[in-house]
Amino acid sequence: MGISTSGARLTAEAETVNGLVMWAYNLKNYQVSFARSISGDDVFYDIFAKAEGDAPPTMEEFRQMLQTLLADRFNLKVHREMKEVPVYALVVGKNGPKLKESAADAVPSSYHGVNGRNQYMKVTKGAMEDLADGLQVYAGRPVVDRTGFAGTYDYRMEATPGFRIDNNPQLSDITVFTAVQEQLGLKLEAQGAMVEVLVVDHIEKPTTN
Repeated sequence: MGISTSGARLTAEAETVNGLVMWAYNLKNYQVSFARSISGDDVFYDIFAKAEGDAPPTMEEFRQMLQTLLADRFNLKVHREMKEVPVYALVVGKNGPKLKESAADAVPSSYHGVNGRNQYMKVTKGAMEDLADGLQVYAGRPVVDRTGFAGTYDYRMEATPGFRIDNNPQLSDITVFTAVQEQLGLKLEAQGAMVEVLVVDHIEKPTTN
């Protein structure tokens, strides 16, 4: 499941319309909205496409190509609008951050794992925007970076997601709010934010090959 590129080829396997639109327009889940009569997650598609020529397209060119494919084959019609959505703002905690600034020669890496009923992410040379994206899994709503930190950092954070793997009542949960504050020295504040949303007005089942 997912979308990948290799050379001049783009492959999407078991991907929903919502996932295809998100990838094509480089958007997050909360930035895509469907008209009331349209669902973006009820059918899965495989797409195997190749760009003209042998030179590998840039990522932006691949995205534009998928936009064209969705318009041509799915008759996709969209428009953009501003919408206020509930978010959590990632800000600096009262006692300051507990983040380790990455070494200049560090190799970026991101690993997500499971520890009992908890999940954790261990990141090397990660930007705050990437941390905010990762926190959405635990927070249940969009997280926007408002720390003001422009550098890259190494960190590890562990928390209990809403979909617990182990429901043993003798185990204690670590909420994302506690984890962010105690492990990272940051804080999540409930706020509203105006974001640009791509609205899917019309889409059809794709034409045959």
